[in-house]
Amino acid sequence: MNKSSIRKKIITLRKKKYSINLSIPTKKFFKFLEKKKLKSKIIGGYYPFNYEMNILNILKEFEIKDYIISLPKIVRNNEMDFFQWSFKDPLKINKYGIPETNSNKKIFPDLLLIPLVGFDSKLNRLGYGGGFYDRYLSKFQDNNIIKIGIGFSFQEVKNLPINKHDKKLNYIITEKKIIV
Repeated sequence: MNKSSIRKKIITLRKKKYSINLSIPTKKFFKFLEKKKLKSKIIGGYYPFNYEMNILNILKEFEIKDYIISLPKIVRNNEMDFFQWSFKDPLKINKYGIPETNSNKKIFPDLLLIPLVGFDSKLNRLGYGGGFYDRYLSKFQDNNIIKIGIGFSFQEVKNLPINKHDKKLNYIITEKKIIV
């Protein structure tokens, strides 16, 4: 199967199986960060849409713990950058229907929570096909950004086709397991 057909199949499945009650337990998530000694203070999150795993409880906990939170925003030339965001800040809907911050305070997260359309056990991710995250990550040569893919366990595929532009994740977290 090619990426396009896998993407279509999983998005359809995600819509059918989606439940607001399926999420990553906040305590489990923070215990994982502590165990891995991930000391990031600037978090790049996402505002869930299109039946993505809801991570708002995790972002809220980061905010309570005084982390800096940011959300992706599409800027010039269809590039993506991250801009500071707080739960008290309003959101706007971009041309893709995705909520994004109104902030113009660009920041550089050291930990990214990345939504997944699909993934495999080798830490490869399948996104929506626009390449936004891959292009964003390719800007950083040292690659010190911790990349955590977030998705539902049923989005896992046996072998995801990849190409030279695809960026591997450091971890994948679902409601059932953590892939390292």
